[in-house]
Amino acid sequence: MLRGQGPAVAVVAAGGALGAVARYGAGLLWPTGPSAFPWTTLLVNVVGCAVIGVFLVVITEGRPAHPLLRPFFGTGVLGGFTTFSTYTADFRRLVAEGRPGPAAAYLALTLLAALAAVWAAAALTRGLLRRTGVRA
Repeated sequence: MLRGQGPAVAVVAAGGALGAVARYGAGLLWPTGPSAFPWTTLLVNVVGCAVIGVFLVVITEGRPAHPLLRPFFGTGVLGGFTTFSTYTADFRRLVAEGRPGPAAAYLALTLLAALAAVWAAAALTRGLLRRTGVRA
C-alpha cells in the first residue's frame, strides 16, 4: 500500500510528534482560560506560518536539502505545531458563548496574520539569501 513511502511516513510521524509536543508546551507556557480569547493558538499559528515561509524558501531557493527534510519538518513538525483545527474550535466556542465580535476578530486576525507572516518571512529570507549569495 505504501509502495516505498515508509521512510516519508515515518519522518512525518516523528516530526508530527515533536511539533505537537512543542504546541502543548506553548500552551503550558502561556495558558489560555476556557473562556478567554485564544491568544496562544493565534500566536502558535502565526509563528508556525512564519517558520514555514523561511523553511520553504531555504529548501527551494537555498542549498539542496535531504529529500526527507521537507516531510519531516514542513509536514510533520510544523503540521503538528500549528493548529488550525483548534482555531476553528476556538471560533465556534466564541460564537457559542455569544461573543460574535471576538469570534469574527479572531477569525480574521488569524487568517491575515498567518498569511502576512508567511509572506514577510519568505520575503526576508529571500532577501537574506540574495545578500549572502546562497543559492542551490
